[in-house]
Amino acid sequence: MKRFTLFNITSLTLGFAFLYVPILILIIFSFNASRLVTVWAGFSTKWYGKLLQNEAFLDAAWVTLKVGILSSCIATVLGTAAAMVMVRSGKFFGRTLFSGMIYAPLVMPEVITGLSLLLLFISLGVERGVMTIVLAHATFSMCYVSVVVSSRLVSFDQSLEEAALDLGCSQFDAFKSVTLPIIAPAVISGWLLAFTLSLDDLVIASFTTGPSATTLPIKIYSAVRLGVSPEINALSTLLIGAVTIGVITASLVTKRAAVHRKRHEEMARQAEG
Repeated sequence: MKRFTLFNITSLTLGFAFLYVPILILIIFSFNASRLVTVWAGFSTKWYGKLLQNEAFLDAAWVTLKVGILSSCIATVLGTAAAMVMVRSGKFFGRTLFSGMIYAPLVMPEVITGLSLLLLFISLGVERGVMTIVLAHATFSMCYVSVVVSSRLVSFDQSLEEAALDLGCSQFDAFKSVTLPIIAPAVISGWLLAFTLSLDDLVIASFTTGPSATTLPIKIYSAVRLGVSPEINALSTLLIGAVTIGVITASLVTKRAAVHRKRHEEMARQAEG
């Protein structure tokens, strides 16, 4: 095992400091009693109280949450289905085109994606609102889900599914009882990734939103253009806390799913034997 050198320790320290010191400063100043975000005037939680009374931010947060959950669910279903087709279907006519269309949003600039979706909705006469943002987010995030699930399906032991079929299960029952529990960590990871991308998106949402739907990133960007307020710091701190809780929860769920996966593999091997 290689020992840490002074260069490695210094590089890691500077790297982590560059990433996390600004976040730490933001969290500290969210408890600042002064309205001036750069002048410390004592500890206070009043900005959190004012934030909870700000209906504009609360409405934007609710819209963002709805869009994130709906688009992530749609993206997870479509991305998992696309991954199954790419990994399990072998060679078929149009496979290259299909794969290219799946992976295109990964390298496509968000401005181009947002503009193309805007022109699509206008040509179809669709009123822009929550559902157009949901469709837009599901469109670009499903490719991320497909990549994550495909990487798990490539190493999947298909003999486990074949054993379930030999025991009388249908294709759907075999997928539900054997395949899905084993690839569940990848599916959950894909959903969380899609949800995170939806929460973070500003460019595509700004193209596909309407007057009746304003997401939280758009609201924050509009507010920051007029100057950073302590309420923005408080809101950002709450988002950091929510992300931290989500990461810890996802880690626990993934570990539990891994345990269940091993159990299913052992049961399938015993049944096959």
